[in-house]
Amino acid sequence: MDKKVLVLEDEDNIRGFVVINLKRAGYETVEFAAGEEAAAYLKDNHDVAIAILDVMLPDISGFDVCRRIRGMGSKIGIIMLTAMGQESDRVTGLMTGADDYVTKPFSVAELVARVDALYRRICGAGFQNDSLISGNYELNLRARELKRSGRKVELTQVEYLIMKTFLENPGKALSRDNIMALVWGKDYQGDLKVVDVNIRRLRLKIEEDAANPKHIITVWGFGYKWEV
Repeated sequence: MDKKVLVLEDEDNIRGFVVINLKRAGYETVEFAAGEEAAAYLKDNHDVAIAILDVMLPDISGFDVCRRIRGMGSKIGIIMLTAMGQESDRVTGLMTGADDYVTKPFSVAELVARVDALYRRICGAGFQNDSLISGNYELNLRARELKRSGRKVELTQVEYLIMKTFLENPGKALSRDNIMALVWGKDYQGDLKVVDVNIRRLRLKIEEDAANPKHIITVWGFGYKWEV
């Protein structure tokens, strides 16, 4: 089954943030702001593995879309985005055929983890190429964790994404702008210093001597690169 996720969310900023992080996790995405459009797409396209459905939409509700999906006989995974504290929404979603739910406001890391888990369940197998390995370092993309010589290194989500960026581009000089776009998103308007600060913190966790790094190398006047 294709690693395609449909994201149905009428708030542009939330939908965009979810899509960016799903793509970083290796998924292909299609996105919609209205339930009727999403339902029509799913009726004519059968390569979607998982649908993330917001409950509150400008036309029909996410519950209605869920009912239509199950009414088509589709076995795709469905995750509902429900309002915090609305237990009735969670129950309704599960009763209409959803597989899981995440309450708003939500952690995007948690949402991606739920997508990963649901994908594994419906496909009956793990991901292909679920680890990036460089020297003594192994980054497990499914578990979103780093191990150094077999020992787990605790990372924040930003640090994880920086490591993923480096291990996907070994030996390649990446500018601070490149790193910011890949980790924080192209629309992020923060100061480039945020890259340097997080690189410094990451070095403290993975380098034997953070003051004389052997892996995350500074490319002066430009950015950084990963060396084994």
